[in-house]
Amino acid sequence: MENAQLVGLARQATLRRQLDLIANNIANVNTNGFKAQTLLLEETRQPQASADSFLTPDRPISFVIDDANLYDFQPGQMMQTGNPTDLALDGKGWFVIQTAQGERFTRNGSFAINNEGRLVTRDGDTVLTDAGPLTLAPNEQTPTIAADGTISTNQGVRGKLRVVDFANPGELKKIGETLFEGQNPQPATLPRVVQGQIEKSNVRAVVELTRMIAVGRAYESVAKWMQDANDLRRNAIEKLATVN
Repeated sequence: MENAQLVGLARQATLRRQLDLIANNIANVNTNGFKAQTLLLEETRQPQASADSFLTPDRPISFVIDDANLYDFQPGQMMQTGNPTDLALDGKGWFVIQTAQGERFTRNGSFAINNEGRLVTRDGDTVLTDAGPLTLAPNEQTPTIAADGTISTNQGVRGKLRVVDFANPGELKKIGETLFEGQNPQPATLPRVVQGQIEKSNVRAVVELTRMIAVGRAYESVAKWMQDANDLRRNAIEKLATVN
């Protein structure tokens, strides 16, 4: 296959991947704690033939590939709900969630108290305190949660939410919509928990729609360029075929 086709196909594959991420961002514009994604693009070069293989030196051909997903960890806007089990983090930090696969981390503080008296996510996973899972007794009132994460009920102080941070959040791996997996979490420095509010998605719909239009136009441009290259090659072959 010609180099022009290889370059064009590589570009189209990257644009399709970009379009998938943009569509996913837009679909989660109302998902609490969702973090927008984008692509990390990288140039790669096709190996060149040795200098003595051709009369003229082989020219380098470069391609663009998607190397990794990048996440925008800027906080989303906080929205007041009045629900005492809805929590948000004002500033850095992550809530720690116990799942069947191990500890996961989230900024989505849309929590509830289940029938067993545990603070859980909407998927039923336990929200951890510094001492692990916390179970409230049936006679305990809905907890009050202070800015430092201290949990209190009519029975007194019951624990403290575990809030962690990471030296390099870019190394976090996304699991599902709003959960992340990470190594070496450290206690967050002076976390600020806000009760009765949740952090919204940080997706900016207008920006994503603009990007979607730009990517769509770029894809069409590459497709036209590839078609022009095909037409040029076909015309050249037809002319060569008519030479006596």
